[in-house]
Parts: sequence; structure tokens; C-alpha cells
Amino acid sequence: MMRLPPFTYVRPSGLAEACAALAEYPGAVPVAGGTDLYPKLKRRLAEPSVLVSLAGVPELRGIRENGDGSLAIGAATTLAELISHPTVVARYPALARAAELVSSPQIRNAATVGGNLCVDTRCNRFDQTADWRAALRFCLKAGSDICRLAPGGGRCWAVSSSDLAPVAIALGAQVRLANAGGERVAPAAALYEDDGVAYLTTGPGELLTELLLPPVDGLRATYLKLRLRGSIDFPLLGVAAAARLDADGTCTEAWIVLGGVASLPFRVTRAEELLIGQRLDPEAIKAAAGAAAGQAKPMENADLTPLYRKRMVGVYVGRALAELAAVS
Repeated sequence: MMRLPPFTYVRPSGLAEACAALAEYPGAVPVAGGTDLYPKLKRRLAEPSVLVSLAGVPELRGIRENGDGSLAIGAATTLAELISHPTVVARYPALARAAELVSSPQIRNAATVGGNLCVDTRCNRFDQTADWRAALRFCLKAGSDICRLAPGGGRCWAVSSSDLAPVAIALGAQVRLANAGGERVAPAAALYEDDGVAYLTTGPGELLTELLLPPVDGLRATYLKLRLRGSIDFPLLGVAAAARLDADGTCTEAWIVLGGVASLPFRVTRAEELLIGQRLDPEAIKAAAGAAAGQAKPMENADLTPLYRKRMVGVYVGRALAELAAVS
């Protein structure tokens, strides 16, 4: 049986107290649902000496509707709460779908919005037991000096595995971040770095507190996910697509964001550019899907071959855009 390593558990009762605890204990890790963190602790993929619980921080829970039609979602709101919220389902169905495709009902009742947005990058050469990794020799993500996937390079290629992040970026969302020194708001896309180890741009002791969704304003959006099984699994590919069409059906704005192919949610700008000024007809969709597949560069750090996953980028982008075209 794999057991948790020893750690100090701090349970603050408010946001200010949580930020103070993260400042007081450098290297402390915040935990809400713990659905990804605790298994990692058992496999010794992480060994923080202090965990700061967010379970008792009321400022991080709930979904707030604003007068301008925007929505603020607390980082500790569970995925199950997100899926069942009528405003999210009605206005942001792509986000609700992405949340519903995460793991299982049991996990979604514990996992949180902030946890999924900040979920650790994954790699088949890293996400193993401590004995397995020691036998192979430790990699960059484990604190060594070499990437087992690309030994000739100097960076980690572990992939982003968040389902919510591609959708948040495609929707033009922002995130609110806080630490003991104050708070700031940034575009959701700015939260991520193209580095499998330092994959978040958060500063010391900084905590994601809210996901801020802009008014829909006619935006169509969807999310599709490729995985080995119909549930439980992390994405081998996630495709978030969003588009705004004018009165005659011409695309005026487009966003296509991929998960599971890079160390951050990967925006395929070449495909987006091909859609601007075009109707979402089969020819335009085929061209954009081909451009997306051409720009994506999956690596051999997840299940299924890179060539197959690259091919599926074109297939899933095409399906997502066809779904947007069919929205009345």
C-alpha cells in the first residue's frame, strides 16, 4: 500500500489567512480537492513539507453572476457544482462539457475549478512510482538534469492535461490571483508557460482565486476530448474551439486551443487565421483542421503514438468546427 509522506497540514479560515500561510511557509502547496495532488504524494512525485488547505476558505467557493452578463467562478468550486449550475450550462456549455469530461462522478465531486486549471503537467516517463523512476534515473521534472524524452535538450516536455484551461482561453477568460501582497487579474492564457516543470506563471505564494468569464456576446464554443477510455482518463488531446459569426455567417473571430499536445494549452493561430472572413463551410473547416494538425507537434510522452495524436488533431478540430457551424 502506498502511503502519504509526512507533512504539516495548515487549515486557514479565510483568503487572507491562506495567503499569509503560503507566505510564511516557502514551498508550501495549496490543496483543495486533492484529487491530483494526493496520488502524486503517494508516488513521491511531490514531497512538500507543508500543505495549506483551501477547504475552509469561503471566498473561493461559489459562482457569481455580474450585472454585465459576466461570470465569476470561485477556484474552490467543485467541477460537479460547475456542471450543474444553470447559468454555466446555458451560457457557457463548452465549459460545462469540459468539466463533465473530467474523470468520474466521484472525482468531480471533490476536484475543483482552480485545481483543474492548475493541474500538473504529465509525462509517462515521470508519472510512475519512486522505485520505477529511480531505476530509470530521475528526469528534469524530478530534479535531475536531463529529459528522458528528449535527452539532447535542456527542457521538460511534459504535457498540459487540463480540460478547463483550453476552454477558458478560447472564451477569453481571465483569472484573479492573490498573495499576501495583494491581487491581480490576468488573461487565462498568461497563466501558462511552455515548460513542463515551471508550467505556471504564478509568483511566490500566489493563489488562483477566481475564473472570470466575459459576457457571451454571441460567441459559439465547444470542447472535444480524446482519451483511451470513455471516462477517468486525462486527455490525450483536448480541442476547445470558439467563433463569432456575423449576420451572414462569416467568421469574424476564432479561437482554437489544444490540450495534451504541449506543455501549455496550445493556440493554433494558423488555423484561426484561415477562418477569419470565411463561412464555416466544409472547405474552410478542412483547411483549418489541416493547418491545426500541421502546427501541433505531439511528443512521445503520453499514450498512443505522436503520429496518431497529430492526425487526431485534424480530425477533432474538424469535428469541433463542424459543431460550431451547426449551432443556430
